[in-house]
Amino acid sequence: MIRKPTPVDLTLIAVMVTIWSSAFVAIKVAVPETGPVWLVFFRVAFGFLALLPWTLWRGIVLPAHRREWFYIGLIAVLSSYLPFWLISWAQQTLDAGTTALLMGAGPFLAQIISHFTTSDDRMNVPKLIAVLLGFAGVSVVIGQDALTGMEGGLAPPVAILGALVCLSISGSLVRRVESVPPTRLSSLVLCLSLMLLVPTVILSGDGLPQMPSQSAWIALVWLGVGPTGIAYILRYHLIRTVGYSYVALGMNLLPALGVAFGALLLGEQVSATVLIALGLVLTGLAIARLGMPRAPVGP
Repeated sequence: MIRKPTPVDLTLIAVMVTIWSSAFVAIKVAVPETGPVWLVFFRVAFGFLALLPWTLWRGIVLPAHRREWFYIGLIAVLSSYLPFWLISWAQQTLDAGTTALLMGAGPFLAQIISHFTTSDDRMNVPKLIAVLLGFAGVSVVIGQDALTGMEGGLAPPVAILGALVCLSISGSLVRRVESVPPTRLSSLVLCLSLMLLVPTVILSGDGLPQMPSQSAWIALVWLGVGPTGIAYILRYHLIRTVGYSYVALGMNLLPALGVAFGALLLGEQVSATVLIALGLVLTGLAIARLGMPRAPVGP
């Protein structure tokens, strides 16, 4: 049973989204030197190694039912293996800030999915306005002016939206795995993802990249420990305790933080197009809160 979020929960959501926002900067630093396939391999490997000592100390916990194994397999594919590759591939051409801005469409996508898959989280007027504003912001980002001089055309933004679909579906599956605690679940998901990545790297035909620079190694280690290890533990814990809708609501912070990190850490130019898109997305997210039902309070 989920409960009403406490100040501690809200703080953890803010920490989680801040860590996630930094991932786009780290990817932008590392992917030119490693390529997307090897970047995802290193990211998942470092994340798994970071969690392994704690998992071994606390004791390995495996799913109690075959059905939970099925869900964990889906979560591994949809929360790390596939979206990590899509985002890394897209960021070969997309700026970190633009990627974060596109990822900010996640709550709007979740609202549409909820309307068709639930009976108690349907679309209403504020949500509809929010969705229209949010996707107007996305349209600005992927419009012709925003793509001027960008390699790949529409493919990179579409890849980011594909990653969002994967993450939205995986988030709805986490609460179906009740027998594995969050940290152990994170370790198991990363272990399965790593098992999938080994043959992927071999079949891709991409040889080992040349020795990455120090900044690229720092980015890769941080990607594994922070956005992949710590942030996913927080994600699974919060989904189970306060529900996925509140975790998705925390994505409100991601576009602004991602754009700010890209500008401050990478010197990315914040164009008028980006500012307009950011304004539309943030306005949509603010209006969406007006249409949010009150969260049920558990016993």
